[in-house]
Amino acid sequence: MTIPGDARPQPPTGVRVLVVDDLETNRKLMHAVLEPRGFVVHSEQSGEAALAALAELDVDVVLLDVLMPGLDGYETCARIKADPRTALLPVVMVTASGTQQRLRALEVGADDFITKPFDQAELIARVRSLARVKRLHATIVEQAAALERWNAELESRVAAQVEDLERLSRLRRFLSPQIAGLILETGDESFLESHRRDITTVFTDLRGFTAFAETSEPEETMSVLRDYHEALGELVFAYEGTLEHFAGDGLMVFFNDPPPCPDAPERAVRMALDMRDRIDELTASWRRHGHDLGFGVGIAQGYATLGRVGFEGRWDYAAIGTVTNVAARLCAAAAARQILISPRVRAGLDNGFETRPIGPLELRGISRPLEVHEVIGVLGDHPTAPQEAPP
Repeated sequence: MTIPGDARPQPPTGVRVLVVDDLETNRKLMHAVLEPRGFVVHSEQSGEAALAALAELDVDVVLLDVLMPGLDGYETCARIKADPRTALLPVVMVTASGTQQRLRALEVGADDFITKPFDQAELIARVRSLARVKRLHATIVEQAAALERWNAELESRVAAQVEDLERLSRLRRFLSPQIAGLILETGDESFLESHRRDITTVFTDLRGFTAFAETSEPEETMSVLRDYHEALGELVFAYEGTLEHFAGDGLMVFFNDPPPCPDAPERAVRMALDMRDRIDELTASWRRHGHDLGFGVGIAQGYATLGRVGFEGRWDYAAIGTVTNVAARLCAAAAARQILISPRVRAGLDNGFETRPIGPLELRGISRPLEVHEVIGVLGDHPTAPQEAPP
């Protein structure tokens, strides 16, 4: 509160002062001087009581008498400054007089001193000034703590983002960007554990590539592979297939894992047809450079065991089972531009595709002959572009 008619500047709102003096008259005097000017005053009659009070109270300035029984002002000040919780609390020593008392007050850590009998205006000015310094320091400490928390939070977020990017990079090795992003968003990587699934596998390679690589310069070989991989990779992602691996001119993709794909045979065949069209454009360019290369595809459906294989720092996602061998053997048996499919794949296609039977084929590593069909193309208005992704 303020005294009516008192136009003097008021201290910062709620400045709290602890007065420590063994004489009751001195304590009452401090209350009478400070409280009318808006200060909140708490007083104690000994150094011991003051230290106990500081453990409970939050004050801005301590007014500390030098000469007191028990703990005197010097020892009390020294203990205040030695405690990390109060080390920066401003302490004003109230001394009788003399240079020695002032020097000793400064030596024990006092921030200022007042000489008895004190001037009221000087006392108020010093208390107000130190209270502002203390509160400014408290603000700086709070801001520093907040900055430290923000930095820690930022570091945590950056670390999480880096981890997400690393996970996304790993997932994009074999999944389309859409599926990799979905898995990253949900955080579910359980599909990486070994499991069994009915999949449709597509295997592709280039006819005549081995002979081409043996007779061509490495730079030419790499240029052809780069164009080939770029053309096929774009379609793998467009059809949301899972890329098992690139191995030179060989490429293996499967459908219905990790994301379920109820139209896996149809999706695989449509992708193969689009791949053949893309490679037709490339082979025309390759022939102009004297490269005689064709494109063959094998597609099979069956159960496989899937999951993560490799070692720390180098993981791949693999499918292991007869179905992958059948797809590879069908691809090897295919002539240039041929797309050969297994019976289960043929049974999974609707009437929108034109196929023809090839008859039973003996495939290396497969115990029984396989009734093989060739995909010629699509019928009528059936598009080969990828349809809406399955749910």
